[in-house]
Amino acid sequence: MGKTVYYTATSADGFIADAGNSLDWLFPVEHTDPDGFATFFGAVGAMCMGATTYEWVLDHENLLAEPEKWRGYYGDTPAWVFTHRDLPAIPGMDIRFVSGDVVPVHAAMTEAAAGKDLWIVGGGELVGRFADAYLLDEIILGVTPVFLGGGAPLLPRRLLSDRVRLVDVKPDGQMAVLTYSVAREH
Repeated sequence: MGKTVYYTATSADGFIADAGNSLDWLFPVEHTDPDGFATFFGAVGAMCMGATTYEWVLDHENLLAEPEKWRGYYGDTPAWVFTHRDLPAIPGMDIRFVSGDVVPVHAAMTEAAAGKDLWIVGGGELVGRFADAYLLDEIILGVTPVFLGGGAPLLPRRLLSDRVRLVDVKPDGQMAVLTYSVAREH
């Protein structure tokens, strides 16, 4: 069975998006491993994200008019979007809109992933709900040399060192990539 992974970039002060929910601060950050995401995503069989993340990607990439961009990034990987409102679906893509408890969604994602990893894209509150349910196995952070001073928090939860262990550190240009294992036991 695959792992459930939170893979994201963060500012050095712990934000995954700025106060306007934008990721534009991230793109100028230099990195030396251009295949890092492709390598990671090659092991992913299902993914999920919150509504704010979905809307940002939708708007930033103009995906309603250019849906082939989604397939270029994510192929045919099924995606779940947690939302409490109606959102437009990207034409022709396997996107499932859900709300409520993460446990049944995690089970559906696990089945769809067929042994591959699950990627929890963000935001931090959604990832926190998976951690609360003891369904998070790994956190991979690309820590950038950017200080936002506010915005969407990386993970608004208290997870202490009895559950979280550093397992790898590697440089990637201006970023430090930190990998943590997360214990599922209570």
